[in-house]
Amino acid sequence: MTTTSERRVGHRICPLCESTCGLLVELDGRRISGVAPNPSDLMSAGHSCAKGLGLGRIEGDPDRIRTPLLRTAEGDFREASWDEAFAEINRRLPEFVSGDPGSCAIYHGNPAAHHLDATFYLGELIAALGTRNIYSPASVDTWPKNLAQMLLYGTGLGLTLPDIDRTDYLLILGSNPLVSNGSTVTAPGMEGRLRALRERGGTVVVVDPVRTRTAEVADLHVPIRPGTDALFLLGVLSVIATEGLTRPDRIPAVVDGLEEMLALASDYVPSAVAQACGIDVELITAVARGFANASAAVAHSRIGTCMQEFGTLANWLVEVLTIVTGNLDRPGGAMFSLPAAGGQNTWPVTRPPKLMFDRWRSRVRDLPEAMGELPAVCFAEEILTPGPGRTRALITLAGNPARSLPNSDAIEKALDAVEFMVSVDCYLNETTRYADVILPPPPLVTRGHHDVTLSHFQIRNVARYTPPLLELADDELSEWQILLRLAAIAKGTPDRAVEELDDEVAAVATRRAAKLAGCDPEQALRATGSRRGPDRLLDLRLRSGPYGDRFDVDSGGLTLALLEANPNGIDYGPLTSRIPEVLRTPNGRINLTPDMITADLPRLRESLRPPDDGLLLINRRQRRGMNTWLHNALPQPDSGQCALLIGPADAAQRGLVDGDRVAVASQVATVSAEIRIDTSLRPGVVSMPHGWGHDGRGLRTAAAASAPGTNYNALVDDHTQLEALTASPIFNGVPVSVTRMDEEYH
Repeated sequence: MTTTSERRVGHRICPLCESTCGLLVELDGRRISGVAPNPSDLMSAGHSCAKGLGLGRIEGDPDRIRTPLLRTAEGDFREASWDEAFAEINRRLPEFVSGDPGSCAIYHGNPAAHHLDATFYLGELIAALGTRNIYSPASVDTWPKNLAQMLLYGTGLGLTLPDIDRTDYLLILGSNPLVSNGSTVTAPGMEGRLRALRERGGTVVVVDPVRTRTAEVADLHVPIRPGTDALFLLGVLSVIATEGLTRPDRIPAVVDGLEEMLALASDYVPSAVAQACGIDVELITAVARGFANASAAVAHSRIGTCMQEFGTLANWLVEVLTIVTGNLDRPGGAMFSLPAAGGQNTWPVTRPPKLMFDRWRSRVRDLPEAMGELPAVCFAEEILTPGPGRTRALITLAGNPARSLPNSDAIEKALDAVEFMVSVDCYLNETTRYADVILPPPPLVTRGHHDVTLSHFQIRNVARYTPPLLELADDELSEWQILLRLAAIAKGTPDRAVEELDDEVAAVATRRAAKLAGCDPEQALRATGSRRGPDRLLDLRLRSGPYGDRFDVDSGGLTLALLEANPNGIDYGPLTSRIPEVLRTPNGRINLTPDMITADLPRLRESLRPPDDGLLLINRRQRRGMNTWLHNALPQPDSGQCALLIGPADAAQRGLVDGDRVAVASQVATVSAEIRIDTSLRPGVVSMPHGWGHDGRGLRTAAAASAPGTNYNALVDDHTQLEALTASPIFNGVPVSVTRMDEEYH
């Protein structure tokens, strides 16, 4: 941190989205007085979006909770001391642990994934509760991609990444990175990267029902019908199979099932799938030939492909396309990162890997677990359905399931039915208004930051860390301390010192790190010195990671101290080939045709029919939005922020004009919205943003409540319309009717 008599300026990695841009934060006392992009950051090189530059508004939001809140007998909240808050938790939480283990569920939101506190300590709370009822937004927007990657490569976190900076042909499906800044890919400054790709003679193709901002800068836009990406990709693969466009000389030797895969694809000729996809045959053929003939090509899929009926199939076929054209694990294709703090795709395999999917199932509907969590569509029914094992208590961490999960009415009924609820959150929002105790996390600038999870998604191997810019105030607790105190209560030892609990966590982490580094645990423990909390655990991970110093064995190796001395980061170079050592499949090979996947193909074939004339609702990204959060601190700038976009022909057919108030009805709910006629949508498609609907009693989010917007999630079915393999809800391609408000709902 640099200091002058007028100001203090420190480095900060933005913790708000997956771009993780480098920022320079100016402090006036404890107040953020300015935020600017860091031009010297080795990952973001001076880029930042409006969200990061608004960090001061987020930290300084007058509606933020800064003192623990307790529910009163009248149903309101009063401020309380930390001791009072934990005393109330200690009085009530143990009943849901000792009396009925597992009856306390946990929901953790996206913000938690960006912080060291939850990354390192949430597991302690889960273990103390003894619960398998864990939920997060991952099962809403990511699981189909995770499952496809698990089946092919063995791990759901160490995903393949598009080597954007070296590719010649980039195929983007269901993603709008110029607005979202990227997702499951950490590539800050996406607009500049795409511009550079085209300037070097490369091609960008966007497959999306809407001519998005990203599609506008692409060389080719494929305006596909929602939910048909898998059919489109099979059509592309059919051309590649029949025209002999595969590159077997560049396909890794560990790939099995190539001929079987090509035979499966050959049945889906472009003329057979084009009508269902709503596009011209020539587009499918052009993409197939362009992709296959490029010197380096890669396909990247995201939320649009995950939140649909055939999500797992679509994400599987994205990988298959890259593999059969010889673009896996090579520059400009799909590659794997080598995260500095290690992870699932760096740690050695000590026993035959087990698929982190369907290891247990939910109580009510028998739906499969993935990566240690249950599908979010189970959330409400596990609370509302009587019987042994019913969820009776809930802990939420930086999450708003009332506006993040499908069928919002059912979610709120469930929240109201919970017998005891604790929320670690800085807002009194649609979810936390049901809590009995709210524990506020400290300001973001009091935390050190190294994105352990998102470093798996970096398109370049850069290690970065930014230290806390402020010490905790006397009335603040760090989030890791909060989590450990909750864990101590769950274990029945509420009076144990947090420092003692932290030492126990560190002892386990030290033994693991020492084993990875090939040294004595005492040597590893000495090397971390006086560090405590997340910094100690991060230092252990860095020192035992791919670039680590092995606890003073390699004098030039990576340590946390080295990152502290290099606040702009340390560059370990572009992505490199990692097959076969990166694979975590049971036999160490890649099977292109997993049984679980191919068994779902008959269902896809049944969808090969002419589309009906109804409307399909899809989600859309917003530049200042981040799911349900940031709306209070960073309101959207346009008055039509939650408008239902509809094409001119579809509006005319229904007698609608710009600005009409309409009823949008799905099979589970009806909401009202204002329409905007927009020529960017393909016929038969309407669009709204997700995460709005900031209304109801008890909110303390004045800015968001003043412009509540329309609740997309209320329209999404959490029972009959699920992705077949993962039980993820279908947010894209929701059949809806749209009628003027003075007409009868139908």
